[in-house]
Amino acid sequence: MNTSKNITISDVAKHAKVSKSTVSQYLNQRFEYMGAATRTKIEESIKELGYSPNFLARSLKQKKTFTIGIIVANILHGFSTQVIRAIEDCCNEQDVHVIVCNADDDPAKEKKYISMLQAKQVDGFIIFPTGENTDVYKQVLGRNIPIVFVDRLIPDLEVDTLLLDNINASKLGVYNFVENGHEDIAIITPPLNPLITPRWERLEGYKEAMAECKKSYPEEYIISGQLHTLHDQLDKVFQLKRRPTAILCSNDLTLMEVLKYCKAKSILLPDQLSIIGIDEVSFATVYNPALSTIKQPAFNIGGRAAELLLDHINGKSSERKVYRYAPEFLERTSVKTL
Repeated sequence: MNTSKNITISDVAKHAKVSKSTVSQYLNQRFEYMGAATRTKIEESIKELGYSPNFLARSLKQKKTFTIGIIVANILHGFSTQVIRAIEDCCNEQDVHVIVCNADDDPAKEKKYISMLQAKQVDGFIIFPTGENTDVYKQVLGRNIPIVFVDRLIPDLEVDTLLLDNINASKLGVYNFVENGHEDIAIITPPLNPLITPRWERLEGYKEAMAECKKSYPEEYIISGQLHTLHDQLDKVFQLKRRPTAILCSNDLTLMEVLKYCKAKSILLPDQLSIIGIDEVSFATVYNPALSTIKQPAFNIGGRAAELLLDHINGKSSERKVYRYAPEFLERTSVKTL
């Protein structure tokens, strides 16, 4: 390795006995008219000389920073981390850098991160939107900076959006409970913010499925609130004369709260309570009983989100649409047959 001076693209070209433009094409992965032997020579020269590409010069020349921003609503969700991983994998293959920010479902925090990432001149955004910064999203789009939304719909914005078929996800859970003889089925969800699409869609799916199956439920069976309040609400529900025999957990975090509650109250699963969770969790198969879950294709959603954004950045696509993904029911042993 030559460490006596900064190695330039000219040094690589001279060493490989090719032109500077050929090395430039190699660095930018334009291999259409480049033979395998030429690519090998350039690759070996780069390694031998210890050449590191000048990303700043590349950015100035192509008017891109080769960086995107991801703003996630809540990074504690397993779904969110899987989506981020898939996005990063896709971007890494294209030599695009990723900056991840966690908004905690706080519109002010989300707005601050959007401003910061614009100052860093990211080429585009993938956002799990809070829904309360529509004017900010419009401002970004007005600057011709592409956005892709994940998990949540924002009305009146022409933005690619990828999310689960949430209504059908809840229906799969209710149908399974009913097939196993359950009549008294509750649902537990975080606060029902109408701007957070999965929450109200999953509740709607629960209500539709209960109606389709001709099952009634008291209003108390819709358990909703901040995570730290759910134990008190579960106490009230289990004091009802008609207590639920099954609970549909609308995401991984509510599932965890129900499991903690059952442990604290010595409620046996599934003998005394059957559970299904929307969102696959890493411990589902090792928990006792193994937990039935409704899986989102998180890696498919993340990979496709990255592909769509990179296409928009590179001017390859102008069409914007909503992509719905089918849920997958993973039946295990957390539902008792009555």
